[in-house]
Amino acid sequence: MRKAHNSKLKTHNSKFRTMTSEQQYIDLYRECREQICAHSADVLNAVRDEAFNSFERLGFPSRKVERYKYTTIDKLFEPNYGLNINRLEVPVDPYKAFRCDVPNLSTSLYFIVNDQFRQSLQPKENLPEGIEVASLAEYAKAHPEFVAKHYARLAKSDEDAVTALNTMLAQDGLLVHVKRNVVVDKTVQVINILRSDVAMMVNRRVLIVMEEGANAKFLFCDHAADDQQFLTTQVIEAYVGANASLDLYCMEETHYKNTRISNVYVEQERDSRFNHNVITLHNGVTRNRLDVQLKGEGAECWCNGCVIADKTQHVDNNTLIDHQVSHCTSHELYKYVLNDKATGAFAGRVLVRHGAQHTVSEEVNQNLCATKTARMYTQPMLEIYADDVKCSHGSTVGQLNDAALFYMRQRGISEKEAKLLLEFAFINEVIDKIQLEPLRDRLHYLVEKRFRGELSKCEGCKLCK
Repeated sequence: MRKAHNSKLKTHNSKFRTMTSEQQYIDLYRECREQICAHSADVLNAVRDEAFNSFERLGFPSRKVERYKYTTIDKLFEPNYGLNINRLEVPVDPYKAFRCDVPNLSTSLYFIVNDQFRQSLQPKENLPEGIEVASLAEYAKAHPEFVAKHYARLAKSDEDAVTALNTMLAQDGLLVHVKRNVVVDKTVQVINILRSDVAMMVNRRVLIVMEEGANAKFLFCDHAADDQQFLTTQVIEAYVGANASLDLYCMEETHYKNTRISNVYVEQERDSRFNHNVITLHNGVTRNRLDVQLKGEGAECWCNGCVIADKTQHVDNNTLIDHQVSHCTSHELYKYVLNDKATGAFAGRVLVRHGAQHTVSEEVNQNLCATKTARMYTQPMLEIYADDVKCSHGSTVGQLNDAALFYMRQRGISEKEAKLLLEFAFINEVIDKIQLEPLRDRLHYLVEKRFRGELSKCEGCKLCK
């Protein structure tokens, strides 16, 4: 474990060689607690010790823990990562060296470098009145009561060790506050850039508060600017008020040395709408958790996932849709295309509680293993305690259709091109559900390049070349 000290990253890993993965983080927190707190905000600091106690008690989950049975978490935290506790400025100018364009999509562009919100890099044009996009730490200093009301409330440290670790170490991140009845026409695009000269651990926090009647769309893009080993923990808490609408698109396009563990917690009030799309185009290891609480009648959510993996990549999506009251609707569609020795996992649980009558829920997971060495684990689950509901779930795991391949070969299409067309057609169902037409068109283009082996890093990033 390295820590930021004065002007450089200082290593003191030798004493951790025989320790468990969690012990090095326990020792780090005890040693550096004052430094961590000094470079953050009081509101974030107020919950650190409680999170630390939870992490010390829980430790990293083993595969015996139901929600982590497909990913070995402790092994991911073993390497000797740097940790920028003293918040040293990381040199990068994304405006000169980085472009993450979606043609024909006008966005308000914001940058987070590792886990630091870069105020100096924010767009010059003003957002409409009634929306705040800011550094979480700085906003917490200016509006402590507001942040304290929402921070670390949905993301409970006593229930999940990764959330606890993130809460005890996170020092900054992103705050989005959309006030009552404010409609944000322009998509807010947030570029998460991983930048470091050494192997680096990043703990990023995001808090989104949509007040009653608010409407906004967000595009989060994860990119790596350096060919280093990165470990990112990310916790997103999103509050969707009554009659509010939140679209959240998360696109991961990093490289094989990158590990990302993301936990998203969402609370929906009456007649609210939540649309979540997670797209994994390129990565090393990805573990996504999504928990949605439908707390108000008439709430509706769409949760879609698109995964393309090859080589030895590993992608694990775990979801919980919690129907707590009656007359709510949920839709889930996750699709995987796995090549080479890639591993995919999907576990989706739909919980319909007592009294949650007239629930409508549909859960679908479909997977294509393009090689005999690819592996897919799927576990769709329904847990229903109400008697007047319409719920369905299903999953499929298969290989490319031999008859379709033969048909196209007979018409002069090469085997390679025929396989690509079938894979492309399979995954398009998820992409077509994206509401932003320019983003949908861009993803069609990127997915085709990915299948052709022409997309290993973001081609628009000069830092990656």
